[in-house]
Amino acid sequence: MVDMWAFRDAVDRWAAGGPGEPAGEAAVRLGLRTAVMLEGPSDLAAVEALAALRGRDLAAEGVCVMSIGGAMSVGRYADLLGPSGLGLRLTGLCDEREQRYYDRALRRAGSASSGGFFVCVADLEDELIRALGTDRVEEIIGDEGDLRAWQTFMRQPAQHGRPRHGQLRRFLGTKKGRKIRYGLLLVEALTPAQVPGPLDELLASL
Repeated sequence: MVDMWAFRDAVDRWAAGGPGEPAGEAAVRLGLRTAVMLEGPSDLAAVEALAALRGRDLAAEGVCVMSIGGAMSVGRYADLLGPSGLGLRLTGLCDEREQRYYDRALRRAGSASSGGFFVCVADLEDELIRALGTDRVEEIIGDEGDLRAWQTFMRQPAQHGRPRHGQLRRFLGTKKGRKIRYGLLLVEALTPAQVPGPLDELLASL
């Protein structure tokens, strides 16, 4: 029995220089048609959380959501997953400052451009904080038992005078696993009208 985690692991091993056959065989067995390439696991958690809230089973729909380990890896994964590799349709999220890497990688892989990618101004955490508002994000931090850590963080000299939005965005990245946990929590706190455009458009395109 092949599951999506096994496929992701096989692709990661392939990207690291291993054989491609296991990934190809898993893609066929899973009936994959689309690969959603995301920079990191926090983005993956957010996308899967929104899909679940909307009653979508992406794996059953032939969609694999992949964390590629940063924008610098997009070329390698696009080559493996796209038209020149497994033949999957490529889409995902990218940050505005890194969109050029996606354009170049997709052209090389045989896709026209990054038109299938949905662009966040800074990153997905930034989009989620802006969508919810800083007061609501702080409420969620308190509900999760991280209020003391947040208050300690706020007292650091580097945070003095910094906008609250920027402080929150930085806080989410200060502890291993925190971005992943809050990627899911912030999405779950959104009302339908608050879903950031790039995330909403990505799900609608799948």
